Amino acid sequence: MNNKIKIGVIYGGPSNEHKVSLRSAKSIVEALNDDKYEVIPIGITKDLRWIHNAKDHFLENTEDLNNLRINEQGEEVILLRKQGIKGLFSSRDLKLMVTLDVIFPIIHGNFGEDGILQGILEAVGIPYIGPDVLGSSLCMDKDAAKKMLTSQGIPVARGICLQQVEKSDITFEEIRDELGLPLFIKPCHAGSSVGVSKVNCKESFFEGLERAFQFDKKILIEEALVGREIECAVLGNADPNASVLGEIITQDFYSFEAKYLNDSDAQLIIPALVDKETESKIQKAAIQTFKALCCEGIARVDFFLKKDNQFVVNEVNTLPGFTSISMYPKLWEASGLPLPDLLDRMVSLAIERSEEKQKLRID
Repeated sequence: MNNKIKIGVIYGGPSNEHKVSLRSAKSIVEALNDDKYEVIPIGITKDLRWIHNAKDHFLENTEDLNNLRINEQGEEVILLRKQGIKGLFSSRDLKLMVTLDVIFPIIHGNFGEDGILQGILEAVGIPYIGPDVLGSSLCMDKDAAKKMLTSQGIPVARGICLQQVEKSDITFEEIRDELGLPLFIKPCHAGSSVGVSKVNCKESFFEGLERAFQFDKKILIEEALVGREIECAVLGNADPNASVLGEIITQDFYSFEAKYLNDSDAQLIIPALVDKETESKIQKAAIQTFKALCCEGIARVDFFLKKDNQFVVNEVNTLPGFTSISMYPKLWEASGLPLPDLLDRMVSLAIERSEEKQKLRID
């Protein structure tokens, strides 16, 4: 009798972080325990076709991480709940392909972290890893997240939110006088430093505006904080735990390329070299942030630590990377939870949350 948990790993997607998602999926599939799980890879192409392949050939070019691709020769499928059965059905004839017990939606950025995919999974009724629709959408909107954290007394960087239609209403001099230089410009609804620019002068300011507006109609202009980049991984539902801290040392700022595509551009120090009191305060703040933004399951909370040991929350990543150089799994490994055990815990949390929701509906 096969008692394995059938876990669907959803990867790919239409965002600019498509390739990173493929790397994360590769690491996750390789780390999931074959004795516990039957892994069902589900690739989502950039034009939003859902492709099901066997575990041993769900990706192409696996020896070249820079050119990983979804194997599109598999069966095109639809995720459905039909007559009480939850799983993948053929898009051709709606024939059941495989049932699913839990989903790991490892799609970074838009569609995967903004609540859209979570809404689909809620509608079908399959447990899934990571925050739900509300937590995902809150964290994805940097402006909304900052306002929520401020209301809870959690420190954040000073900033100005700007809609695309308001672009002509501001001047560089106004922003410079309010926030100083340098400053950062970033899309409100993009993750992993996509579309982010560091601004030092008037020319780079307008270049940064144009770049950010390529990715979103709402952007955030923030003061540049002088401090160390500290990250903390959080794991749990109602009573989450925080990992040891990690520090990122870069030449300039932690760009998308440094995070995922080039090991040499950033140095990761785990655990971070901070005193015990500061570590405890940041861990506590990470958990407070996690709860304030309605997160469940997993999230990585990023901080700036200033010279006076005061800190601010930079952002929250609800589906952090699981590549070979990703902070989230490295932080938990340093905390005594290696990747296979971490994945076990994440699956358990997803199932527990689903059972709690079902109980509430029944009661």
